[in-house]
Amino acid sequence: MRNWKFPMLLVSGIGISYLGNWIYLVALNLSVLEITGSAAAVAGLFIIRPIALLLTNFWSGSIIDRVDKRKLMITIDIARGILVFCLPFIESLWFIYSLLLLINMIGAFFGPSSSVYITKLVPKENRKRFNSIMSLTTSGAFLIGPAISGVLIMYWGTDVCIFFNALTFFICAVLIYLLPSLDEKEGGIGKSVSFKHLINDWKVVKEFILKARFFITVYVLFQSAMLIGYALDSQEVTFIKQELLLSDQQYGLIVSLTGLGALAGALVSTLLAKRVQLKIYLGGGMFLISVGYALFYSSESFLTATGAFIFLGFFMTFANAGYATFFQNSIPINIMGRFASIADLIQGLVQIGFTLLLGLFAEWFSLTIVCITFSVFAMIISLSLLVITILPSSAEGFKEVTSEGSVK
Repeated sequence: MRNWKFPMLLVSGIGISYLGNWIYLVALNLSVLEITGSAAAVAGLFIIRPIALLLTNFWSGSIIDRVDKRKLMITIDIARGILVFCLPFIESLWFIYSLLLLINMIGAFFGPSSSVYITKLVPKENRKRFNSIMSLTTSGAFLIGPAISGVLIMYWGTDVCIFFNALTFFICAVLIYLLPSLDEKEGGIGKSVSFKHLINDWKVVKEFILKARFFITVYVLFQSAMLIGYALDSQEVTFIKQELLLSDQQYGLIVSLTGLGALAGALVSTLLAKRVQLKIYLGGGMFLISVGYALFYSSESFLTATGAFIFLGFFMTFANAGYATFFQNSIPINIMGRFASIADLIQGLVQIGFTLLLGLFAEWFSLTIVCITFSVFAMIISLSLLVITILPSSAEGFKEVTSEGSVK
């Protein structure tokens, strides 16, 4: 367990931050609704993050790969903590939107930075278990966060929830401060980034994409199926309310039980990390997620819808842990930040496209038929992914190192 001291510090920091984010999300929606009385104003909150990604991710990776990732993550958390702390004192909607845009632009650096840092911190043989533990932590935050938010709002109001989120960023910064700096031995730290650097960095990523054909094939198939799933998420409330005719209380129960399913899946994936192959986590997990979406949108009652979402939540953690490990094992560390940032940018554009397309079709045709059709499409893609991952020719791309040093 000595080798897990620093990884668990990192998990704790990010987990506390995730918990604060879930508490803050509920409170922020209610706060904006209270200020404006407009559902459209609340909906506007959900397009801020994609806009922030579009504004930052084509250049943020170039900075991430050239600076000390630990110091960058600390700076990001402190900056987000200060800005979030200011939110309750603002009453202008457009000022709130502007501040949230700045918070999300700063936050866009954290994900790619943490991916690179995790890859350096966690030995290859421990990454699958680490990513499973991370999924366990984030699933727990998803389950507990809204419940804590409800209690805080009931007794102290939305402002306390937002202050709590600011505090979690500061705690995360302190825990990351206790971690070692893994970039000190490398050259190039702190170099300025010019437009010429950006162009060259895009070329480097392009060259990697052209060479790493197997990785890109797996990556595109996995992300395509996952992004269709995200688009389907946008219709879940409409389906539950208008097609299944369920109450708000029943919808809340479905969400809570889905969180329990995700928590159970994360626990099982952690326990099986040394026994089940990475390719099964990634390919099998993604295929079963797609099956879960198809089952959900084929549901005709509360029980079948709940069962489908628990099933989906359970295998979501396997797929996420498998993908994160495959990503960390496949991309050179020196370009990981650039690749992750550019990939997030493209994924954001594709997700917006899928979501708008699904919503448009849902206006023209039956919501159930459209969602089932998209689910089947995701199943076909994920089945192709599963077949590719289990082929003998894929063994090289999914090599894993055991704790004893042997390769499996």
